Amino acid sequence: MADTRPTAATNALARTAVEEDTGMRPRELLSGQRTCVWIATADSPTPELAYETSDLLLEAPNWSADSTHLVLNGDGRLWRLDLAEKSPELVEVPLHGVPPINNDHVLSPDGTHVFLSGMDGHLYRAPLGGGTGTRLTGDDGLLHFLHGVSPDGDTLTYVAIPRHTAGAPGQLALMPAEGGPSRLVDTGAGHVDGPEYSPDGAWIHLNTEAFASVPGHAQLARLPAAGGPLEPMVASDTVDWFPHLSPDGRFATYVAFPPGTLGHPENVHVDVRLVATDAWERPLRTFPLLGGQGTLNVNSWAPDGRRFAFVSYPMTDH
Repeated sequence: MADTRPTAATNALARTAVEEDTGMRPRELLSGQRTCVWIATADSPTPELAYETSDLLLEAPNWSADSTHLVLNGDGRLWRLDLAEKSPELVEVPLHGVPPINNDHVLSPDGTHVFLSGMDGHLYRAPLGGGTGTRLTGDDGLLHFLHGVSPDGDTLTYVAIPRHTAGAPGQLALMPAEGGPSRLVDTGAGHVDGPEYSPDGAWIHLNTEAFASVPGHAQLARLPAAGGPLEPMVASDTVDWFPHLSPDGRFATYVAFPPGTLGHPENVHVDVRLVATDAWERPLRTFPLLGGQGTLNVNSWAPDGRRFAFVSYPMTDH
């Protein structure tokens, strides 16, 4: 059988085509910068450094369903970091028929597949162990940024943004996990991002500018998955993004950007906050770091509901 793996030249052509169409390209480390993958717990103020490299910018860890490894993206590709090894090695997950990907990826509840956001603006599904991916979204004039899958594995929740429309706000959208027509959800004015189902499937948590008095002041909120109005979770002076609930629903993490931040930029001083879901206004732990984009874009909780992963990007003089 002929070798159908993409060659370096094929990858380069695919990346060029994607960049020309959407303007998206894989992020890279700055000179003197490194990637640090951390594991924190609800019980300790000190996170554990799980992996460090100055060769590759890694983003957005997902924790595998069997607790053995993390799944991250870097250089437009998908990577597996085995946590059982004393000196973890990064291994690429071979994907075919999938363009360069960004940091919006989630694992299926049964742990067998990964749902991916391609830098071409489409959503894909592929075997988590590697293999051929399937495009799920149609040519509907939208960019699709994946963030969640329902607990039963049937529905994806993502952010939809019109193509070639600079500055257009993101809208909440739902679609079947096997592909099919999408449904836009009315969340009022202002950009929404990071939509993710609660573990019981009853709510969708996200960040929104619907309650903002100044441009860009994203805050955390939720709405009933079956339909209904937004409910704010906490009011703060910081710009808050990407709420992620633990599998048992007891805890949540999110990224707090400095006041006045627009969007979720890279290489800024942010806090990763851990809260109890019955008291979002009182952080249990705060982890300051250099990061933002890539730090905690997707759910990174371990199945045990006690551990979670995040990424920082320190400079050598920090």
